[in-house]
Amino acid sequence: MTDNHGELILYRTDDGRTDVHLRAEGGTVWLTQAEMAALFETSPQNVTQHIQSVYEDGEIDESATCKDYLQVRREGNREVRRSVKTYRLELIMAVGFRVRSPRGGQFRRWAADALSQYLVKGFLLNDERLKDAERADYFKELLRRIRDIRSSEKRFYQTLRDLFKLSSSDYDGTTATAKTFFATIQNKLVYAITGCTAAQLIVERADPGAAQLGLTNWSGEKPRKSDAVVSKNYLSQPELEQLNRLVTMFLDFAEDRAERRIETRMADWIKQTDRFLDFNERAILDGPGRVSNQQMEAIITERYKAFDASRRAQEKLAADAEAELDMQLLQAEAKRLSSREQPV
Repeated sequence: MTDNHGELILYRTDDGRTDVHLRAEGGTVWLTQAEMAALFETSPQNVTQHIQSVYEDGEIDESATCKDYLQVRREGNREVRRSVKTYRLELIMAVGFRVRSPRGGQFRRWAADALSQYLVKGFLLNDERLKDAERADYFKELLRRIRDIRSSEKRFYQTLRDLFKLSSSDYDGTTATAKTFFATIQNKLVYAITGCTAAQLIVERADPGAAQLGLTNWSGEKPRKSDAVVSKNYLSQPELEQLNRLVTMFLDFAEDRAERRIETRMADWIKQTDRFLDFNERAILDGPGRVSNQQMEAIITERYKAFDASRRAQEKLAADAEAELDMQLLQAEAKRLSSREQPV
């Protein structure tokens, strides 16, 4: 494992004195020996004894619950890598049981309820807290995040496909039909916010000379070509929030028609989309737009190639500068040690 793998889940002890980040990976969570000691408010040596006891008793298979985790840390100008052992949830629970402290019982209850829900569903909500208007209001933040998820291309595409399969008598279910229809709806919604179709927006805003190719959103540490062909990734924050809200409203509109079994032919769905946008006082796209998706992908392929070449050249210059600095530091240290060894 490396420390950029998996998701971090924050667990706060009931007394509020200790925060522990559990690494979620492979449908479970992992902690180091030191992290378990902090969690259960005991010594690392005590945790080691309990781990050995669990394995010696044959209660848990060591090979399935223990693996190395590569920690990468910056110490001064150097990147230091250390391998530490991490332990799976089953082992963490077994150690918590043996510690027999209030912390152990609290964690087991939390893991059995909240953590298990999170690992299965991918989310965990405190409904009562969200309903309490007297507390800090994170409900709007939650809504923003839900809208962003609903308007992601994969989620939006799948939702539309399911809705039109349910409500359209002439929907043939083929991938080509679904993608064409999705592109039409997507273009209308993007145009309603930006005045450009998705392909046109990408071509206008992708700049190989700009930082991050002109992208405002991307997955991972660095933008990839797959990020560069998604129109949503070029939107400003106000545009993104408007699009997310519009997509959410449109999906609610389409879901309501589908649940009421209002049969709508595919061509009629285009009219219904225009009707929806007109009601919301948004600009309506008439026609496919000036830039096709094929043209956009060819243009972005060349622009991303230029951007990536420039990025690699900059990274090489930075690496060379860091290596030169390291060499200067080593030479200075060698000179200092040499001067100390000279006879007085």
